[in-house]
Amino acid sequence: MIATVAIIGRPNVGKSTLFNRLVGKRLAIVQPEPGVTRDWKEGEASLAGVRFRLLDTPGLEDAREGTLEAAMRGQAEQALAQADVLLLMFDAREGVTPLDAHFARFLRASGKPVIVVANKCEARVGTAGALEGFSLGFGDPVPLSAEHGGGMNVLYEALAPYIERPDALPENEREAVEGETDAEDLEVPSGPLRLAIVGRPNVGKSTLVNTLVGQARVLTGAQPGLTRDAIPVDWHYGGRDIRLVDTAGLRRRAQVHEEVEQMSVDSTERAIRLAEVVVLVLDATVMLEKQDLAIARRVVEEGRALVIAANKWDLIDDPQAALSALSDRITRSLPQIKGIRTVTLSAMTGENTDKLMRAVFAAYEIWNRRVSTGALNRWLAQLVAHHPPPSVRGRPLRLRYITQMKARPPTFVVFASRPGAVPASYLRYLENGLRDDFGFGGTPIRVALRGGDNPYAPKD
Repeated sequence: MIATVAIIGRPNVGKSTLFNRLVGKRLAIVQPEPGVTRDWKEGEASLAGVRFRLLDTPGLEDAREGTLEAAMRGQAEQALAQADVLLLMFDAREGVTPLDAHFARFLRASGKPVIVVANKCEARVGTAGALEGFSLGFGDPVPLSAEHGGGMNVLYEALAPYIERPDALPENEREAVEGETDAEDLEVPSGPLRLAIVGRPNVGKSTLVNTLVGQARVLTGAQPGLTRDAIPVDWHYGGRDIRLVDTAGLRRRAQVHEEVEQMSVDSTERAIRLAEVVVLVLDATVMLEKQDLAIARRVVEEGRALVIAANKWDLIDDPQAALSALSDRITRSLPQIKGIRTVTLSAMTGENTDKLMRAVFAAYEIWNRRVSTGALNRWLAQLVAHHPPPSVRGRPLRLRYITQMKARPPTFVVFASRPGAVPASYLRYLENGLRDDFGFGGTPIRVALRGGDNPYAPKD
């Protein structure tokens, strides 16, 4: 097991900036306003070639129970419980505040090792303020600049006793760490199934995530927009590892004005791009509005497998009529992806969540499906014999060969005598035929046309 490090501190002291620097990506939203981070999130960090698990947490505030701030503190406490070592960060330009001292006493009671980090030490005033960290009682503070990367060597020296454990990394892997490729950047990701939960604000995405994983992992409430960042949750279900990502609600771009909300939208769209299967959550009481359809089309454009979850189904008076209306709307509004799996459920009660996961696994299998070249060309011959492409200016169009270039999503290339003359309607006919005859329902498929003869035919 690698070591787990949690960054703890008041709001707006730079925790997410340090988190992004150590994981090497902008996984956490960073803004100069307090309370942007509301759920704790994790990433694999590296410092001086040593890997460790890093947790970014909401800002600690002394708040009344039942408030958003208190719920955010609960999220931070969840992360604290998982950590092996804590980085208590304060703003060196402001110096140690009474709230910093209050939470230092709170962390001391945990019995876990604490390293004080004085952030924002770019200027002389910040460096002087770092010395106030001694008053917190955890030894020498680490002066650094999370934004500019200064002081990372000092941070490593402070963390080394905790992250360079004998069980942290096998010896034969130590030298290879820096040269590793992040699985998220590969065309064909390895590891856990990547499942993103998306939808409009306040449709129950976070409630669904908590119900699936069986704990209050992300904040929920009646207030729309509680989730601001894409929050990955590692989960094991049905014998499989899953990286479940809760996302911020997507509104129409014309309604997005604040910079933080724009960054939330960008984070959600990135989660869709990196996903393998996307669950689009609808509010069954007002389901499949224009924005729902826009999100579904975005998922299809990105080539991801799509499953629709109609949440709050327990509030529907006439389930049969509602299901019929939903199916009809999907058929009419999303003709480019016939056969989408639709699951009705209640995230609040957990009803049909097991059915949702079966649909996710089925969609994932289809998204990865490959068809042999022989079967494809026998199919093409029958299809063309039954319905040949139209002639253009008296000359017939010939479709000579088809092959599947890749899966994820399924992508095919058809070699034609004049690819530019094939009508779009006939191309859709090919796509629908592939989907119906080879069981590609509910997943986006790509069909490209190329000129020339069969490139694999024997040459004279």
